Order: sequence, then C-alpha cells, then structure tokens
Amino acid sequence: MSEIAWQIAHSVDSKATLPFAWAYITDVANWDDPPATFELEGPFEAGSYGTTRMPGQDPRRWQIVRVDPFESYVLQMELDRATISFEWQFDGIAEGGTRLTQHIVLQGENAEAYVAQVQQAFGSSLAAGMTRIASETERAEAAGRGS
Repeated sequence: MSEIAWQIAHSVDSKATLPFAWAYITDVANWDDPPATFELEGPFEAGSYGTTRMPGQDPRRWQIVRVDPFESYVLQMELDRATISFEWQFDGIAEGGTRLTQHIVLQGENAEAYVAQVQQAFGSSLAAGMTRIASETERAEAAGRGS
C-alpha cells in the first residue's frame, strides 16, 4: 500500500477488564453512534463483512481484515483507489482495567481526495468517542451486562 495521507490515534483507559472490554466492543450490537447503524455479516473474525448505514447516504461496506483475540482487530473500508483502516488495540493495565487505542489510517494512491472528509469525520471527535466507549464498557460490566 502507498504512503499514509492522514492518520490519527487516541488511547483511553477503561476500568473494564480486558476480557469484558474485548467481548463488549467486538459485539457489533453494542456499537452505538447515532445516527449510524452497524451490521455484521457472520462472526467477528477476519474475512467477515459489515455495513455502516447513515440516513441519506449510501451504505458503507467494510471488512474485518485482522483479529488477534484480546489484543487487536482491524476494520478496513475500500474507497476509490484508497483505503481507510480502523485498528483497535486492547492492553491490560496494572489497575486491572484496559487501555483502548484506536488508530485510523487513510492511505492509497487517491487518498488525498478523501483527507478533508475523513479529517472532518474523525479529527475532532475521536477522543470524545473513545471516552464514551470506555464509559459505556465500564457501565455495562458494572451492571453485569454481557456482550
């Protein structure tokens, strides 16, 4: 793949245990980012496809390209001669919780055509979104809700 046109990463610590955080976050039914809705075709494993739907927009299809259970996974969306990938990293921390990291990478020969759109979509919202996900995961574990 060609040079990276744009990337961003953010980490946040959650009090949720690593096994719970992994199970909760890899269950697409728990992905809550209105107005977007998410669907997964098949199990959460490499090769499975999913769809993101936004009102008034064409569905966006993505694929799980890598899963290392309890460590990381990568989702990838194909664009016109470019790709955007979303890598999630799960690291146990000494306090018993989990450090969640998301790394978003836009690359490909036509990636520059998407920089403004991707930056607008994720540049200012990634930190707040990660904090919200960490909090939701903590609340779910405290309430005894599984994945």
